[in-house]
Amino acid sequence: MNILMVLTSHDRLGDTGKKTGFWLEEFASPYYVFIDEGLAVTLASPAGGQPPLDPKSDEPDAQTEATRRFREDPDAQKALASTLRLADVNADDYDAVFYPGGHGPLWDLAQDPHSIHLIEAFERAGKAIGFVCHAPGVLRQVRAANGEPLVRGRHVTGFTNDEEAAVGLTDVVPFLVEDELKRLGGLYEKGDNWASHVVGDGRLVTGQNPASSEEAARTVLAMMEPRLP
Repeated sequence: MNILMVLTSHDRLGDTGKKTGFWLEEFASPYYVFIDEGLAVTLASPAGGQPPLDPKSDEPDAQTEATRRFREDPDAQKALASTLRLADVNADDYDAVFYPGGHGPLWDLAQDPHSIHLIEAFERAGKAIGFVCHAPGVLRQVRAANGEPLVRGRHVTGFTNDEEAAVGLTDVVPFLVEDELKRLGGLYEKGDNWASHVVGDGRLVTGQNPASSEEAARTVLAMMEPRLP
């Protein structure tokens, strides 16, 4: 079984002069959930190569067992440094797709035509699609087969307005994930700030925040099981 993980290539935090990118825990924890279950994991990003790491996710207080494992794993580091270009990825080659968050995806993946087409292809094929924290924001232009927003009428979650306010970026991000999912007609749900909260609807999986990354990955894995040989 093969799973695709799609990371951001965007490294500028709006006009703040600060850096952003993908959130390390939201990559590392799902990556090892999939690897430890024997899945082949392929990494991709819009630009290919090394995706930018949000420096705040590399600070001591953001570290977890999975991030520490990643730092001691040269094979994982090599894989991350050589992601495929998203334009070269074919959904037919994979059994599921998972998007880690970080603020970066709000700028590039949310409007990347290759990402939009890819998610739609996975969804049409009945394959599991997972998104955690800010990554549910990449669904803003994704359409269902009937032309309506994919999230319309679907149970979803994502980084909350309160959590965005807590990190001081409400007026920096191009849009708020919670507001956007609601605007699109999603049946938005949330748990306590910074606590794991994952929602599954059909084969669509969304997680609220970094703490939700492992649970979101395991939910995707469970949704893949009926497809396993």
